[in-house]
Amino acid sequence: MPLGSEQFVQKLEDRGKQIELLSVSDRGAAGLLAAVYVPTAAREHFIRKIEKYRDEVSKGGRPKNEALVARVDQVALGAFDTVFTDDVDEIPEAAQSVWWEVWLRTGERPTFESFTGRHAVTVSLETLTFPERDVVLAFGTRNAIGRCVIESGSVAEIRLAKDTPSVFLNFTNDEQQDWAGDVAQRVTPPGDDMIAVCILDSGVTRQHILIEPLLDAHDVHKYDPNWPDGDSATWNGHGTAMAGLSLYGDLFPLLHGTGDIHIGHRLEIVKMLAHDGQEHEPRLYGAITRESATRPEVTKPFRRRVHCMAVSSASGTNQGRPSSWSAALDQLTFGTGTTRLFVVSTGNIRQGITAAGYPTLNDIEPVENPAQSWNALAVGAYTQKQQIADTSFAGWAPIAPVGAIAPCSRTSVSWERRWPIKPDVVFEGGNHAHQDTEVDTPDDLSLLTTHYRPLVRQFQSFGDTSAAASLGARFSAQILNDRPNAWNETVRGLVVHSADWTPLMQAQLDASTNETQRLAVFRRYGYGVPDLRRAIRSSLNDATIVSENTLRPLHLANGRIKSKDMNLHMMPWPADILAGLGETLVQLRVTLSYFIEPNPGERGWKGRYRYASHGLRFALKRRLEELPQFRARINQAVQMDEEDLIPTTADDEGWTLGRIRDVGSVHSDSWIGSAAELR
Repeated sequence: MPLGSEQFVQKLEDRGKQIELLSVSDRGAAGLLAAVYVPTAAREHFIRKIEKYRDEVSKGGRPKNEALVARVDQVALGAFDTVFTDDVDEIPEAAQSVWWEVWLRTGERPTFESFTGRHAVTVSLETLTFPERDVVLAFGTRNAIGRCVIESGSVAEIRLAKDTPSVFLNFTNDEQQDWAGDVAQRVTPPGDDMIAVCILDSGVTRQHILIEPLLDAHDVHKYDPNWPDGDSATWNGHGTAMAGLSLYGDLFPLLHGTGDIHIGHRLEIVKMLAHDGQEHEPRLYGAITRESATRPEVTKPFRRRVHCMAVSSASGTNQGRPSSWSAALDQLTFGTGTTRLFVVSTGNIRQGITAAGYPTLNDIEPVENPAQSWNALAVGAYTQKQQIADTSFAGWAPIAPVGAIAPCSRTSVSWERRWPIKPDVVFEGGNHAHQDTEVDTPDDLSLLTTHYRPLVRQFQSFGDTSAAASLGARFSAQILNDRPNAWNETVRGLVVHSADWTPLMQAQLDASTNETQRLAVFRRYGYGVPDLRRAIRSSLNDATIVSENTLRPLHLANGRIKSKDMNLHMMPWPADILAGLGETLVQLRVTLSYFIEPNPGERGWKGRYRYASHGLRFALKRRLEELPQFRARINQAVQMDEEDLIPTTADDEGWTLGRIRDVGSVHSDSWIGSAAELR
């Protein structure tokens, strides 16, 4: 359209026919470019407007719809160029991957995401919601994003993602206070009896405007009553930074938002680290953790809570073997009459990070003590952070690509095969940047959270596995808020069940040619990145069945401990739907989550249940198998398992992981096959 047509652009829209004006951009001498969404059912209506201009005359003798149609130079099928509303000179090269700000029609995120996976486009977990638009960040090439625009019909507008955390960190404290105050005014605090995230760390600055409404004074505890109140400069305000993330997640998207902020959980703090930084003896940390974790239960015995701890030690992991500290966590989690849910970090690589050594260093630096705990949800760090806007880092480049393990994150790749897969899942932990051999952590590659000295500043950058663990605790609390009566084993299971590998992780798994290589990828990323929508609701193409059940796994027979019960689940398959799909490929995912009672002590590790009180597994009946055959096959496998033998026929046909999933106390795997075979 020529310039000066602005007042007529609205005539392109017809809400009654669901014809929607998506965006209008000024293309200079080329005029105005309007993007219009026209549903298939309304296509003829839109065409008739043009036909009336061609064929019909108004009472005044002018062509009908002239004011609109005469100003339209051309009509074309919408593509990337149609909805890109930034300066066209800023469009990157077609094959260059960058972060895009994608403005979707309200409620269209699931539709958009159903196409992004086909074109190796990564979508951020956060969503900004406005009255008529949902905004997400997507990482991919211009060509890939363009295909998603054409195929999904969900995109109203695309811009380059330009805002970064350094923008807010460079503000004065007065300016930061204004931004923090805006967020605080939009928060609806939950009731005092609601679920809590209990952080075991360096304490907290409760007076922060974003923390005080969600942290009651009676919910602040100390391991040593003689320690000063508040957070400690010795630990750089570590506890306050974790508190902000566990409540709000990354503050960066919230600072851009305008809507109400609903938080369904509160905060509890236990100051477990000495205020002056004087370390306890490592052998005592199990007792210190136990004492610290149970303090809040005295004042609020009936409150559901998620314990979060990012305190770890490089000593005591011993290639995945249990320690007194990890065994204390397993004991706390297993409970006596009641279980506890613990989220712990896998620990950080503290030195030696280089671009040349990434990600080899991640594979050889093992998960720290006590994250080898069987029952705790161990969280590692991955990253989607790529953009560096801070001019002081001009010429620097991120070390980790989008969707890969964060440079700081430790893994269990080097552990013996018998020990649990750690991390269980990964959350955002930020990235590192390099220029030649120099390495640093720009604010732009970190998350934004609360600062422990609000008289000086409101926000700080934060990252690594401490940030990831805080997000994992928040995620778990959100599940509990949705399912307040769920077992803690169930919450952990839903976190794992909702996780998926990023396109980069999946590509590495697909490139693995043998079981050893698949296991290495598995021990690097765990089950991947959790998705809250999948965890608490069946998504667009998923149906989830949760079964909370009990069995007696072992009994004493002729002086020997033998396996006893097996639960047989008759799944309510939608037989008619599966039959109609025929040879269409479908995916079934099964997740088993249970807690073991630890039995630590170096008495030899040959017996696979010497430490764990029991070990459960799951199996699926094969296509042509009758129930008696299925039972017989499982019984034979159990007998061989008790004798430390590997079954001659591995039941991993069609499964992504197969038998390598059967370590630890949470197992999750996906089966892919035809709908007819699943039926």
